[in-house]
Amino acid sequence: MAAAVATVPASRRLPAHPLSASTAAPSLIRLAGSSRRLRRALRVSAAAEEADVLPGPGVGELEMLPAGLLEDLPEGALGGSQLDIGGLAFQGDIGGGFAPGGSTGGNKMLDRGINTAIVLGASTYALTKLLTVDQDYWHGWTIFEILRYMPEHNWSAYEEALKTNPVLAKMMISGVVYSLGDWIAQCYEGKPIFEFDRTRMFRSGLVGFTLHGSLSHYYYHFCESLFPFKDWWAVPVKVAFDQTAWSALWNSIYFVALGFLRWESPSTIFSELKATFFPMLTAGWKLWPFAHLITYGVVPVEQRLLWVDCVELIWVTILSTYSNEKSEARISDGASISTDSKDNSR
Repeated sequence: MAAAVATVPASRRLPAHPLSASTAAPSLIRLAGSSRRLRRALRVSAAAEEADVLPGPGVGELEMLPAGLLEDLPEGALGGSQLDIGGLAFQGDIGGGFAPGGSTGGNKMLDRGINTAIVLGASTYALTKLLTVDQDYWHGWTIFEILRYMPEHNWSAYEEALKTNPVLAKMMISGVVYSLGDWIAQCYEGKPIFEFDRTRMFRSGLVGFTLHGSLSHYYYHFCESLFPFKDWWAVPVKVAFDQTAWSALWNSIYFVALGFLRWESPSTIFSELKATFFPMLTAGWKLWPFAHLITYGVVPVEQRLLWVDCVELIWVTILSTYSNEKSEARISDGASISTDSKDNSR
């Protein structure tokens, strides 16, 4: 039996499995290819550590992006949403969508609603006070009679307030006028009527209430005691004194007070005041000398501030524009310098 098995011819032997030979070679090829890719990936990884690079979206194809390139790419260049964390721009679709400025619209609508409420509330209150000045005597009055006596009775109420507490009455008038003046200035600068800067308007009104009303009350009495003459030439003398000494003093007080309320440094305030002092003073000469011919020639001392405050609606617009233009220009220049220095440091 052993001899028979040993002598079986080669042609009678069972052939090998047909897949064994065909799969052996590809397996060896894949192994060799895998080892080459592994060595190449290790070389690239070492190079990446030395060159400080970030792996890009095609690591399998060995695509590499230099560090910081994602920051310089325009928005949407890689598709999806972008998130900036710690100075690095991250791309990708974030659940629900990502809108970096999405809350700005809501804040703008809220500010507009608050401003509208302030304007409508103040207007309603003022009209109500004017129309109901003599409501205690309305019994049996017609609408025509109420409107007929309203100006006269409001003027009588104002004169009574001047006798009772003249300083407080003038402070309130100046506070209202300076708030309105700044609001007009902002509208003149191009802001919509209900999108004004509330903080800026309240700053101006606070300066008018606390400083202008009280200081003007004492100034006009001081001016009358300094120039007690009743001759015609006393009027131009008072106007000249007003438009030099008093205007220079008040413009400086207003500018410095607004600067401190904006939390600016003293050096910044005084440098800006130095740059705008003479332009503000000479700008007043185009308006006030003509108005003060009436102030010192016709209007009684106690009524002067009311007349002046009516003209101040124009002047406060100019003052507020000068003051805030300088502040906004300085902030804008600071932002541009910071941006330039950041670009140069790259």
